[in-house]
Amino acid sequence: MKKKKIFIACDTTNLKKIKKIIKETQNSKLSFGYKFGLQLLNSKNGRKFVSNLKNKITFGDYKLADIPNTCVSAVKAVKDLKLNYITIHISSGFKALKATKKVSGKTKLIGVTILTSLDNKSLKEIGFEKNVKKLVVQQAKLASKAKLDAIVCSPQEIKIVKKVFKKEIITPGIRFLNDKRGDQKRVMTPKEAFKNGATALVIGRSITNGNIKNNIKKIIKELK
Repeated sequence: MKKKKIFIACDTTNLKKIKKIIKETQNSKLSFGYKFGLQLLNSKNGRKFVSNLKNKITFGDYKLADIPNTCVSAVKAVKDLKLNYITIHISSGFKALKATKKVSGKTKLIGVTILTSLDNKSLKEIGFEKNVKKLVVQQAKLASKAKLDAIVCSPQEIKIVKKVFKKEIITPGIRFLNDKRGDQKRVMTPKEAFKNGATALVIGRSITNGNIKNNIKKIIKELK
């Protein structure tokens, strides 16, 4: 049976804590990768730390959102990190997606749809007329057209995304039943997300806060 894949969101600049997270998530029953966001990647020692990681699945969550040339240049600038995954906002447009995919090489390019911190009310405030689901489907079609390797969407949109995007579907917005939502608005439990068709989950605080090993046991128990 294929191991369930989980990306741990290492949302800190504390390298000691990140080393602890990596050490305590070496679990034979699950496949773990490590997601590094702008907080670490823009820090003084973060880039060096990521570049020295060996034999780990690495996810550079840059969420690129710019003109094609800038997105292409940014991906080229981090080639030395040898990241397994890197993110780009699908809202950057088809030309940017296509051009960035062309230079990404062995690094899988992930298209980010509507952030899980946004809901229909938030989208109206920004100026979008379509609701979340309609926008996400449209973006998923664009990601497929640009031949992206994976897509990030909330677990609530997995089923509709699967209809138009046939590669990896990575879902943040994962919470245990009794966890606080925090700044996430479109959430599900790990079991629900995998059941809906996610190929991988992104989990941060639900694993990294408190006893990491116990939190992992909790996930394994829930997934049975």
